[in-house]
Amino acid sequence: MSKAVPRFEECCHPLTAAALDEAEAVVLAEALRVLADPARLRLLSLVATAPDGEACACDLVEPLARSQPTISHHLAMLVEAGFLTREKRGRWAWYRVVPERLELLRSALQPEAAQA
Repeated sequence: MSKAVPRFEECCHPLTAAALDEAEAVVLAEALRVLADPARLRLLSLVATAPDGEACACDLVEPLARSQPTISHHLAMLVEAGFLTREKRGRWAWYRVVPERLELLRSALQPEAAQA
């Protein structure tokens, strides 16, 4: 049984600004854990670069050469973590990137001086 992926609403201050406390470290580690899988990174990239900014699940199976259930599992993890949104249209689900979630991670990993 897989552990639920926490959806992070906010992350933490930049790593170089101050030491992370335990809660901040857990939130950041969980978000990075979701993205640490090559298939999920590719899916996120495929959705982000899709025409009109969205991609149908039906179009994501072939590029990864994985089964539809595997793709669905990875997409569900990205949705649970808040990196993607999902909209059901008929038989298929369409996915969009949530730019604010990526921005939270970018800010946490970017050196403090670069944010000024």
